[in-house]
Amino acid sequence: MRRSRLPAILAALVLAFSGLLAGQAAAANLLANPGFETGSLSGWTCSNAAAVATPVHSGGYALAGTPVGSDYAQCSQTVSVQPNTTYTVSAWVRGNPVYLGVTGGPSTWSGNSGAYNQLSLTFTTGTQTSAQLYLHGWYGAGTYYADDVVLDGPGGSTPGTPGAPGTPQVGGVTANSIALSWGASAGTVTGYRVYEGATAVATVTGTTATVSGLAACTTHSYAVAAYNSAGESPRSAVATATTAGCVDTGLPKHALIGYLHASFANGSGYVRMADVPAAWDIIDLAFGEPTSVTSGDIRFTRCPVTECPNVESDADFVAAIKAKQAQGKKVLISIGGQNGQVQLTTTAARDKFVSSVSAIIDKYGLDGLDVDFEGHSLSLNPGDTDFRNPTTPVIVNLISALKSLKARYGSGFVLTMAPETFFVQVGYQFYGGSGAGDARTGAYLPVIHALRDALTVLHVQDYNSGPVTGLDNQYHTMGGADFHIAMTDMLKAGFTVANTGQFFPGLRPEQIAIGLPAAVSAGNGYTSPSDVQAAVNCLVEGSGCGSYTLRGGTSPSLRGLMTWSINWDKYYGWEFQNSHEPFLNSLP
Repeated sequence: MRRSRLPAILAALVLAFSGLLAGQAAAANLLANPGFETGSLSGWTCSNAAAVATPVHSGGYALAGTPVGSDYAQCSQTVSVQPNTTYTVSAWVRGNPVYLGVTGGPSTWSGNSGAYNQLSLTFTTGTQTSAQLYLHGWYGAGTYYADDVVLDGPGGSTPGTPGAPGTPQVGGVTANSIALSWGASAGTVTGYRVYEGATAVATVTGTTATVSGLAACTTHSYAVAAYNSAGESPRSAVATATTAGCVDTGLPKHALIGYLHASFANGSGYVRMADVPAAWDIIDLAFGEPTSVTSGDIRFTRCPVTECPNVESDADFVAAIKAKQAQGKKVLISIGGQNGQVQLTTTAARDKFVSSVSAIIDKYGLDGLDVDFEGHSLSLNPGDTDFRNPTTPVIVNLISALKSLKARYGSGFVLTMAPETFFVQVGYQFYGGSGAGDARTGAYLPVIHALRDALTVLHVQDYNSGPVTGLDNQYHTMGGADFHIAMTDMLKAGFTVANTGQFFPGLRPEQIAIGLPAAVSAGNGYTSPSDVQAAVNCLVEGSGCGSYTLRGGTSPSLRGLMTWSINWDKYYGWEFQNSHEPFLNSLP
């Protein structure tokens, strides 16, 4: 966050243009009309496409798609699949850039314009019972061709087994139980099993169940399968719910969150803690930084007089923090930032992180910690593909350190995180541990998931970002309401993590805030107050969403807005504060 920089997300675009896999089409094929030999697009859902007689790879017809305007001529087909099963996808393509992929999973591409060449990939299902294969071109790049498309693997049901149940609906929720109901399966049904991950947590004969014995304020995701003497059905889609009993953090329902340049001026001037307006509900002190990348030894150094002539004394700084806290405000130490690379590669670094961060919190009497790891602080080792059970040391040690800090300070400890989209939402399209490419994509997901029940607010930086694929499988570009709607909806609804088949459950809406630059000089992707508020109205009330449909539903308790930074907001006449604080207060 410290200075403008080239968007890290651009690495995801580099990833999309690398690492083609080769493979042979197998005899089994779950697709209808895979070679377009009907002379039509039957079985496919397409835009700006047709079956053509030339050029073909084999047979008499092939697919021709011509991107027009903002449409990239996608053709897709959805088939039934079995959970926890590996499938192979391939297609022969030619012409301008052609993309082959599975929605929510891997993709590949080719730019060969002279002759047909084969694209191939594999993916493994999680609890899903269907998969959508797609082909598309690129904006304004001209016509592409595809033929002999294959989705190879077992079909989605065994003869005699029931059909998949309906998606579970969450009913009554207490501090230690969650009630579920679902639509009945087709066919003969002996009973139903409720799964959390791979574990059956309830077995019933009807279409309702209550899972009990749960801890307060914990999040759980459930899928349901029917069974009879022939076997078990495909599992339903996943439903997520959180038990009651969450601790009241003392924050307002809709909060204004801002970073305060406490250790540098950054060209925008120094703002004394006592001069921070009362509009700000969480104040993040930027930044605590390590003595070296792998030391885990975090130091917080106040801005020197040579850079910040109006800096206050430590005594006045601490007194001003106490005054803010007396007003109900939360003051946190933010660790990392653009220059503060933190890699907890060893348990010794982990333990030093805990002790040094605790020393900062205790010295200044702070309310908690903000994790603003950027750059190369977090990445995933090859083969580390299960965000629920990570194995990469820098991930495992960070999770352990944050849990230790939470345990040390208790339930009132405020924990926030400020990852870039590259480390969170891009995990829907690319996941770092699952193959070639940038190992950092989605690398925050294991940390968020492990700390989700201790996490106060996640405010992803919706800026300094390239285009990101949303749950509508369209690219969204920063700077307008659409980007904030799509990125925030992903956090609320959850999403399947690319190449893994595993579903990352959404967060509670009160855990989610939108991260924004305060002004044009603060970061790429500045969004006007009117567009920010249009996005919030869509997310909170479901109004003014444009063409986007919320997958996670409305979020009346959306926590609010975060900005980089309070200093830049002052420099630009407090536009962010003056526009958004009364707006947030007016929300229901």
